[in-house]
Amino acid sequence: QTTLERLVKSAQKLSAPDALGVMRTFSLALNLVNAAEVHHRLRVIREHEMKPDRSVGPLPMTEDSMRGTIDALLEKGLATPDEIYNQLTKQTVEIVLTAHPTEVNRRTNLKKYRQITELLAYLERKDLHPYERTEAMMDLRRKISSLWGSDEIRRQKPTPQQEAFGGIAILESVAWDAVPAYMRKLDAQCSVSLHRRLPVNAVPIKFASWIGGDRDGNPNVTPEVTSEVINLQRLRAAKLYLADMNKLYSELAIASRFSDDMIALANTITESKDKREKYRRVIGHLRKRLVKTIKECESKLADQQWEQYRSEDSSSSIAGWEKVEPLFEAEELAKPLRVMYDSLVSTGYEMVADGLLIDVMRRLAVFGMTLVPLDIREESTRHTEALDAITRWLGIGSYKEWDEDARLSFLQSELANKRPLFRVSGLYQMGLDETVIKTLRVFQVAAAQKPESMGAYVISQAQTASDVLAVMLLQKSFGMTPENGNMMRVSPLFETLDDLVNAPGVLETLFSITSYVGAVKGRQEVMVGYSDSAKDAGRLAASWALYESQEKMAAVAKKHGIELTFFHGKGGTVGRGGNPALYRAILSHPPNTINGRFRVTEQGEMITQNFGSPAIAERTLDIYTAAVCREAFTKHVEPTKKWRQEMDRISEVSCNDYRQLVREEPRFVPYFRQATPELELGSLNIGSRPAKRNPKGGVESLRAIPWQFAWAQTRTMLPAWSGVGAGLAAKVCRSRTDFLTDSFSLSH
Repeated sequence: QTTLERLVKSAQKLSAPDALGVMRTFSLALNLVNAAEVHHRLRVIREHEMKPDRSVGPLPMTEDSMRGTIDALLEKGLATPDEIYNQLTKQTVEIVLTAHPTEVNRRTNLKKYRQITELLAYLERKDLHPYERTEAMMDLRRKISSLWGSDEIRRQKPTPQQEAFGGIAILESVAWDAVPAYMRKLDAQCSVSLHRRLPVNAVPIKFASWIGGDRDGNPNVTPEVTSEVINLQRLRAAKLYLADMNKLYSELAIASRFSDDMIALANTITESKDKREKYRRVIGHLRKRLVKTIKECESKLADQQWEQYRSEDSSSSIAGWEKVEPLFEAEELAKPLRVMYDSLVSTGYEMVADGLLIDVMRRLAVFGMTLVPLDIREESTRHTEALDAITRWLGIGSYKEWDEDARLSFLQSELANKRPLFRVSGLYQMGLDETVIKTLRVFQVAAAQKPESMGAYVISQAQTASDVLAVMLLQKSFGMTPENGNMMRVSPLFETLDDLVNAPGVLETLFSITSYVGAVKGRQEVMVGYSDSAKDAGRLAASWALYESQEKMAAVAKKHGIELTFFHGKGGTVGRGGNPALYRAILSHPPNTINGRFRVTEQGEMITQNFGSPAIAERTLDIYTAAVCREAFTKHVEPTKKWRQEMDRISEVSCNDYRQLVREEPRFVPYFRQATPELELGSLNIGSRPAKRNPKGGVESLRAIPWQFAWAQTRTMLPAWSGVGAGLAAKVCRSRTDFLTDSFSLSH
């Protein structure tokens, strides 16, 4: 007998409890390996940072670091120091956190694994006393023992509020410190490599969130949930800034030398015990306003079950908050901080200004007063149903039955009309369906928020120009207009092969409408879906469709003078658009489609992987910043006509092969259901979102995540390769093989 045969026989003899124990052992072992790998990643980062090199700087000397990127650009003559500096000051990467259900580990256990990673680093210290080493080893064993006894799976589905709190926890515990720490290193690197410091307000990284706003197929994300999450985010941001202000109050105990602007600002605050220490006088006033903000947010959340998420703070010890106004917008806090910073610099306290104060200013530029702006995502059909109900109630016909031209005519006419489409105050007296009211209530909630609390309104399954105008009209009905300064930017999401092919035509229609271009102020955001397009057409065909669609949409935008930003909906796995070589993946995007603006989702387990610790979070921010900067000076390989013809052929063969298997092969669905734990995964309490958009639908309505997840459990990885082989290795002649070889060589 071979070793494998003996192993199989042993496994067959295991009782169910013993089998469970074996599986738990392997699960725990693999998670511990992951914790050790995280420690190793941190160690490698540190080794790169300490590596002697002819260039110097705090960032690691690697290709995908800002330090390596600057050196490469200068050495190859691709950019001057001024060009690199200007690019850094204007580019933006926005990382959007989502609650996509791909993180199976409980947050409690993730925290323990993070502590194990920290213990491994501690045990590598060479100055440890034998007693300290023994205690650390005992602590390590305690944590492993605790993990063995813990429940690995959630027994209840998390609510959207709990998911939001998990996202906020990452921002609070990691990103809040990682952002200013990375900005300090980037600033120092610019001083060394470019001989110029970054402006105080230059922050190439931003964050946003879908958690609590993503309603696409998730009935648990109600308008009330969205309102609660926004208030919770404001509450947590105010408490974080209050903690910073308390530290600043202690740090800026300076009683002499102030600028005229600082004196004038301090004189506007009459009620203060700090007569001579003017910085403290201003900070003390800001603390009162932050406490007022905290009290208002807590009051709004008083009727909700949020007590377990509240943490102690020092707000109760600050008197006089009742007499001041709360802080609503970031600029209300940023303006006095700028005055203090300029005063310190101009009066000889530059080193003090470059301490905690500049960190707070950079945090404010990244996180604002809401921690993260919240996107809303909803299906296009929901808006169609809402407008159909309204037009029927108005007696002007069925919006749903109108063709595209009729819809566009109606929408443009109503958008230009000064009167509202319907009386919002009579929403509940119109006899509308509960689903329609729920859709409209989302706009009502969004209209009640401060503009900086809201991000983009993403339309999933967008197919036509009317889908975009419909959302604009519904916003207008609730007072969200360009004139009022509170209109959410509308981002259509193209996520199937047909939608990607038709997307340039949709933009052409929109940009041909003068009033639309004026309303969006010459800027447009478009989201492209990697997961659903791959599930629809296969990975290879989807990749080529994404490439061509972005190229053509960029050309349409350029033709009409529109600043176009692509929002990339990617997951962690290859089948969902993920790529472990993030730096090179960004460089491989189509020419003229990034232009210093890159918006991307960070989903599920990737949030933990890329932002699980401050050092790794800093590295992630560095890779994104470096890649977008390098892309701006990259001379892309332009596909020739022959390339395009061959890729069209390969893509078509690949798509047909994939769809023949997934859609037409009668044995496929039964095989999928029997060979993968698809049905069992649907019952796991991973996220608040159902596994299917349509609970009664089959595989076609299955979301891309459980589709990928199910195959991953069998290690088949079908979504990543199905159709690729047929496209690349079909009966091709020698010239086509040469084409593939030449294409690969030129692109590298």
